[in-house]
Amino acid sequence: MSLHEIKINSLQGKKIEFSDFKGKYLLFVNVASKCGFTPQYEDLEKLHQTYKDKLVVIGVPCNQFGKQEPGNANEIQEFCEVNYGVSFLMTEKIDVKGDNQHPLYAWLTSKDLNRKKGSSVKWNFQKYLVDKNGELIDYYFSITKPTSSKITNHLK
Repeated sequence: MSLHEIKINSLQGKKIEFSDFKGKYLLFVNVASKCGFTPQYEDLEKLHQTYKDKLVVIGVPCNQFGKQEPGNANEIQEFCEVNYGVSFLMTEKIDVKGDNQHPLYAWLTSKDLNRKKGSSVKWNFQKYLVDKNGELIDYYFSITKPTSSKITNHLK
């Protein structure tokens, strides 16, 4: 299965087609409003503004780590806009691991599906970078800042 075949909705309930982003890098980040890493929203927005011609930042709300994203879609959207000026794409709230893992994260974390490497999501704000052709480049743990050269070097 290709990343471009996976279906997910935006936070507002609109269908997101990853195939619409062919030719751009994608950075997927499982996000939460009440986490010690939540201030990374600021750097994610900076990354979005700086590289929006070649990168799509996609926030993926998830409540699986310390129940740190308890809000509904409206609450999440308001929190992100008011506190961090978030204008990048946000998906519906999903599970990124476990029995109800969304197909997007099954693809991101399974070497059998992405043909690059396997991983497990350890905490909020783990990042997955996908290239312009929809191929996984790498993943980065929560401590890696969104503006880290580990990520931005791929975009230059």
